[in-house]
Amino acid sequence: MQRVRRRADQEPLSVAGRRLSADTELARDCARHIAAAFADYNAEFRAITRRAPQRFDARDWKGSQRDAVERIELYDRWVDRAIAELRLKLGERALDRPLWSAIRAEFAQQIEPLPDTEFTKTYFSSITRRLHGTVGVAPEIEFVAADLDPLASVTSEVVKNTYVHRGSLPLLFEDVLGDLRFRSPWKDFDRSVAHVAAEVGAHLATLGERRTLTRIEMIRPVFYQFTRAYLVGRMTGRGFTVPLVIALKNTESGVHVDAVMLSEADVSIVFGFTRSYFHVDLDRVGEAVVFLKAMLPLKPVSELFTVLGRAKQGKTERYRELLRHMEQTTDQFVHAAGERGLVMVCFTLPSFDVVFKVIRDRFPYPKNVLREEVLAKYSYVFKHDRAGRLVDAQEFKRLRFPRGRFAPALLEELQAETARTVHFEGDDVILDHLYVERRMTPLNLYLRTASPAQAELAVLDYGQAIRDLAYSNIFAGDLLLKNFGVTRHGRVIFYDYDELCQVTDCRFRELPQATNPEDEMRGESWFYVGDNDVFPETFINFLAFDEAQRAAFMRVHAEVLTAAFWRAVQQRHVDGELMEVLPYHMHRVRVAASA
Repeated sequence: MQRVRRRADQEPLSVAGRRLSADTELARDCARHIAAAFADYNAEFRAITRRAPQRFDARDWKGSQRDAVERIELYDRWVDRAIAELRLKLGERALDRPLWSAIRAEFAQQIEPLPDTEFTKTYFSSITRRLHGTVGVAPEIEFVAADLDPLASVTSEVVKNTYVHRGSLPLLFEDVLGDLRFRSPWKDFDRSVAHVAAEVGAHLATLGERRTLTRIEMIRPVFYQFTRAYLVGRMTGRGFTVPLVIALKNTESGVHVDAVMLSEADVSIVFGFTRSYFHVDLDRVGEAVVFLKAMLPLKPVSELFTVLGRAKQGKTERYRELLRHMEQTTDQFVHAAGERGLVMVCFTLPSFDVVFKVIRDRFPYPKNVLREEVLAKYSYVFKHDRAGRLVDAQEFKRLRFPRGRFAPALLEELQAETARTVHFEGDDVILDHLYVERRMTPLNLYLRTASPAQAELAVLDYGQAIRDLAYSNIFAGDLLLKNFGVTRHGRVIFYDYDELCQVTDCRFRELPQATNPEDEMRGESWFYVGDNDVFPETFINFLAFDEAQRAAFMRVHAEVLTAAFWRAVQQRHVDGELMEVLPYHMHRVRVAASA
């Protein structure tokens, strides 16, 4: 009886042991599957990125645009595929949290030797958050953003070429440009060398006689963005380090230097949150971010990851920046400065440089767009060439914040206006969906406090922003000043997308002439107006410029108030013409202008 009883006692232990062993192997297998899926995603990401030099050589700009969209869509496609495969593999245990905790532990061990491991962890967390519908954070089954410092493990430097200055700037830049390997020939190599040497020499002269240049370091891979290639590096000397970015253009007659950027402000715009992402093939992205951060200390790390094409890692890093900031501060979320929007509730943390936007449940008159249309327009902007005039809005889901960090007036509006998206659990506020953007000063507020000279510059750049958007086939729809913001560099950016549309979808018309006094006196239009009809000459009536600002706008940008301007731009798009909007000021373009 004793032997029988011992066997009965041992049987459950044997079954439990087998179950434990099976779960361990299943967790290990799932972790391998996810790691392999990320490796395949990353390989495809880099394969698309490696097309950029060929696109540049062939001047295949349409192909560059297609590659940009394909690469942006890649991440979600691979995450969705991995979730579908894991559901099939795990069956009824697909939502087994203890099992997923084991998968997480196995995964962390397996990826330890890999470069940029935070990318892989972000991919894992994307899978678990989407699969489990995680609200806030679930540290037992995901990698918590607050713990993912993508630069903490960076111990090596980005691959770069170093050039020692031996007394001759032309010889120095002959070496720099000579190391480039394009299939396209140089248009005039000596002239490009002379151009760079002259720009650098003039800049060094402003630093003083004692500031002697000693060396130049250039990141070895070339950065590609739409129609331009960029050499990115820095110049170092006694007591100074300054950025050096050289823009290259490829024409039918060959490659030449298009511009040389040597100030932090100019380089920051090139790497800005309103530009399309770079295509640059990097073995370790973190190394490049460390290098760029040293050149651009005011640029958030999240934006550097994003502009290098790693949008999901940039989003994770932005969330980490926010959580870390909230741990160190006590201020509350409050309404963002400016007029209240009809489509979005916009709020901000005063001490943190972003704006949060939540879609309202209902849009009051005169708005006639649907929630689905607003979502579609933000998605469109995410994939479109932002041309330096559209802010990059990051989409977040199911975030959790303490209720005590919200000002009472903001909480009241969220409860009343966004109940479909915002709800409450105990002392927490749950935001099911929102957009996060860099904070800017609304243009209408900026003009109230700016000096006359600053105001005129902003008004002129506002007009240029309308033109730049048009050249990228974007009509803002609502041109009110409150829908545009001013960056710290004084650039005017559009950030309200609910009425945005393509120029080619509009019908630009002149206002019909009234045939009798009664028509002129009517409060409503006496002529037919279609849904897509636009009357540019009426724009000026809605712009709250003072007399001086209005005069400045009309002096430079009067043609944007004509239907003829818009129809001409529209026709150029229809004809397939490429209209470039460069991320640097035209006064920097010397070789191209005189060639």
